[in-house]
Amino acid sequence: MASNPGYKKRVCYYYDERVGCIYYGPGHPMKPHRIRLAHALINNYRLFEKLEICRPQPSSVQDLTRFHSEDYIRFLKAVTPFDIRDRRIMPKLDEYHLKDDCPVFGNLYDFCTLTTGGSIASAVKLNHKKADICINWSGGLHHAKKSEASGFCYVNDAVLAILELLKKHSRVLYIDIDIHHGDGVEEAFYTTDRVMTVSFHNYDGFFFPGTGALSATGSEKGKHYTLNFPLREGMDDASYEFVFKPVIQKVMESYQPEAVVLQCGADSLAYDRIGCFNLTLKGHGKCVEFMKSLNVPLLLLGGGGYNPKNVARCWTYETSIAVGMDLSDDLPFTDYFEYFAPYYKLHIEPSPHVQNWNTPGYLEGIKCKLYQNLKEIPHAPGVQMQVIPEDAIEFGNEDEDKKNPDVRISKEDRDRRIAHDGEYSDSEDEDGNRRDHASFKPRLKRAGCRHENQEKRVKRGESSTSLGGGEVKRNENEGGGNSGHSDSAHCSHFAPEAYKHFPSFQDIAQRVKGESSTYVGDEKDETGHHGGRYPCTSTPKKAQPFS
Repeated sequence: MASNPGYKKRVCYYYDERVGCIYYGPGHPMKPHRIRLAHALINNYRLFEKLEICRPQPSSVQDLTRFHSEDYIRFLKAVTPFDIRDRRIMPKLDEYHLKDDCPVFGNLYDFCTLTTGGSIASAVKLNHKKADICINWSGGLHHAKKSEASGFCYVNDAVLAILELLKKHSRVLYIDIDIHHGDGVEEAFYTTDRVMTVSFHNYDGFFFPGTGALSATGSEKGKHYTLNFPLREGMDDASYEFVFKPVIQKVMESYQPEAVVLQCGADSLAYDRIGCFNLTLKGHGKCVEFMKSLNVPLLLLGGGGYNPKNVARCWTYETSIAVGMDLSDDLPFTDYFEYFAPYYKLHIEPSPHVQNWNTPGYLEGIKCKLYQNLKEIPHAPGVQMQVIPEDAIEFGNEDEDKKNPDVRISKEDRDRRIAHDGEYSDSEDEDGNRRDHASFKPRLKRAGCRHENQEKRVKRGESSTSLGGGEVKRNENEGGGNSGHSDSAHCSHFAPEAYKHFPSFQDIAQRVKGESSTYVGDEKDETGHHGGRYPCTSTPKKAQPFS
């Protein structure tokens, strides 16, 4: 588990902009809009250059009912804000606790399927070893129970992701650094030794959810596989590092997990609307940095956090830790730049008005009791051989050549088409024919190259002019357009000659009416990839790319 500084982590980041459109209601502290704030910072810090960005596939009823009861999920799918005053529905609302802090709002079920979809997809990706770290900041909703909503959480994506990881991993470690106790995840795995839960949270007997006492250590086969570290108000960076690193190091040595899920709730930061800790981004981020250094498959989830701008700062900073990129303290300009007034800085300072009630003696006493609990567990418990279930979602099983070419590709399929970094370089038209030699790869000359043919035509007094994704030739004997793409970098020295013979619109129309080889979708779409190449069967006005 030693750190390997030379190894570059493969980081996958799941995001869907629809999550940021969800609104819990007026006055509610949970603001899913914070996901958009974080994504804007991640983009404008250019962290996307080192991320594989994926769009989560919404979870199905079958996926959700692997943990939750079928009646509860079907009710979430059917209920609307217009039903809350129906006397026939009210008993069910009370039964499933869909009131007060867990209101019924528009698109509730869609919100649940998107947040869980990212966590399950992350687990599948880790199972197939396609990534070393997966991130889903919209997940981490750790309070939801089997048949009950709780603490702003309706569906427990962390439990569903762990269940997916258990298909390929014998032991999974769940760590929770949210200020609230991760009661939903602890309850789900309280009687098993295949999942160890470790929670660092505020506990005084009255703070929500009121669970997480030091004495709660699991039951039956899961006895001693639940660790709770109850903390007092005012926890700062130094105290948090003092307890987190040694406890987790001891857990890793004793339990030896094959995968780790880290819930990064940002309500443990200073200035949170609900929390009472005094952590900064650096103190919070050291937990992510330490877990990354252990070289174990890692899933990072979001969670609580009720100061949206600080939540965005925190998760952007921790994304940079995952990819190994240093960020400037000056925030880049985004669509939400004014949210971060008046200082426009990334890092925050701890509040000078908050007292830390966690004395070194108290923290050392809790650590000793947890160490004693770890001595009671057998060293790295094993698992019997069993049939491995199928993945919750299809992962790279569909062959591109077998797909129907007449069916428009979905948005998810288009998102999965990632361009290699080597395909991009600086323009050659800049000062002094400047090139980025670090990434530029010279084009090999081939016999019959389009540019060589173009140069010969110019020398003969003929010319060609690029139109959209193809070319319309001046030579009367050459018919319609060519399906090749215009390349300004290689054709810039032909431009002056070409403009002398620029054809009129009527001339272009006559050429297109001929035997045109223009392809619909031959242009690049917004992702930088070519659309489908389907020949026109009728006379088009202009080739348009598929959206």
